[in-house]
Amino acid sequence: MSLESVPTHTVSRERSAPDDYSQLAGIIRASGLMRRRYGYYWTKLVAVPVVTIASIGLFLLLGDSWWQLFTAALFAFVFTQIAFLGHDAAHRQIFRSGRWNDWTSLVVGNLFVGMSYGWWQHKHTRHHANPNREGVDPDIDLPVVAFTPSQATSKRPPLLRWMIGHQGWFFFPILLLEGLSLHASSVRRVFSREPVQRRPVEIGFLMVRIVGYLTLVLFVLSPGKAAVFLAIQLGLFGFYMGMSFAPNHKGMPLVAHDAKLDFLTRQVLMSRNIRGSRVLDFMMGGLNYQIEHHLFPSMPRPHLRRAAPTIRAFCDEHGVHYTQTGLIASYVIVTNYINRVGLGEKDPFACPLLEQRATPTGVVRTATRSATPPPSTAIRPTGAAPKN
Repeated sequence: MSLESVPTHTVSRERSAPDDYSQLAGIIRASGLMRRRYGYYWTKLVAVPVVTIASIGLFLLLGDSWWQLFTAALFAFVFTQIAFLGHDAAHRQIFRSGRWNDWTSLVVGNLFVGMSYGWWQHKHTRHHANPNREGVDPDIDLPVVAFTPSQATSKRPPLLRWMIGHQGWFFFPILLLEGLSLHASSVRRVFSREPVQRRPVEIGFLMVRIVGYLTLVLFVLSPGKAAVFLAIQLGLFGFYMGMSFAPNHKGMPLVAHDAKLDFLTRQVLMSRNIRGSRVLDFMMGGLNYQIEHHLFPSMPRPHLRRAAPTIRAFCDEHGVHYTQTGLIASYVIVTNYINRVGLGEKDPFACPLLEQRATPTGVVRTATRSATPPPSTAIRPTGAAPKN
C-alpha cells in the first residue's frame, strides 16, 4: 500500500467543539430542516393499516397455495417498512408531542410488526449516545460475531477459530435469523424484570400481533406450507432489516471505553452515509443518511437528503471526516472488516506506513483507506466530551 493511496484526515481537539455543533444546529434550524412533515407522515400512518389489510386479503385469497411464498416476501417488505416508520416515531420525528410519538411507536412497532418499543428504545438509545464505543454500544456486542479485536480473542475456541476468521462471509447469512431474534428479544424484554413503560400495553399488543399472525397463517396454510412461509417471511424480514442497518457503522472507527470525544466528532466519525437515489432513501427508510440522523435524530426523514450537503460542507470546513460510499462498496467494507477482526488484526484497515498517532499539539491524525476511516480501537482520549 502506498502513502498516496491513504489520505490523512485531521481532527483537532484544540477548537471549541461544543460551539461547532451549536453553530451547525443553528444553521440547520434556520434552514427549516427541523420542521415537522405532518402530511408526509400522516400519509404513511394511514397507509400502514391499508397496506396490511390488503396484504392479508391477498393472503386469504391465495389460500393454501405455494404462491404464498411470494406473499411471505411481501409481508417481509411491508413489516420492514412499517418498522422504519416506528423508528421515526421513536426518534420524535413525527409529532411534537412525546406522548403521541410514543403511542405511534407502540401501535406501529408492537401491534403491526411484533417488536417491543420498550426493548428497542432501551437498546437504540444506548447506541445513539455512544456509537461504536467498546463495552457500551450494544450494536457491536453480539454473541455470534466479533466486531472488535478483543471480542475475536475472547471468542476463539478451537472449533470456532476458522469460522471467526471468515466470519464476514457468514455475517449476512446470519441476518436470516435476525427476524426471529427481534421477536424473541421483544417478548423476553416485556416479560422480564427489567423496567418497561406501559408494560401491559406492550404485552397486549405483542400477543395480539404474534398469536394472531400465527393463527392466521396456520388457519390458511397446511403445516408444511406454513413452516416454509414463516421461515421465508421471518428470514427476509431480518435480512432486510440487517442489510439496512449494517452499512451504517460496521467497519467505522471503534472508540475505546475511556475515550473522550466531542459530540460532533463522535457522531460523524463513527457513521457512514450511503449515496444513492430517492429509491434507495425509500428502501433503507432514510438510514442511508446515518450521519445526519445521528447528529439530528428528531429531523424528519424527508429532510435528511436536503440536510446532507450542508452538514458535509460544515464537516469539511471544520476538519471532521465525513464518510460516504456506495451501497455495494459498504457491504464489501463490512465483510472485509469483520473477516480481518476475526483473524485477530488489531487495526484491520490501518496502513502499516501510516499509524494513527496523537501529536504533541493534541491533534489526532487518522489514516484512512478508500472512503472509510480506519476502524481502530485507538481513538485516543484527548480532550473532554461535552455533556449532552
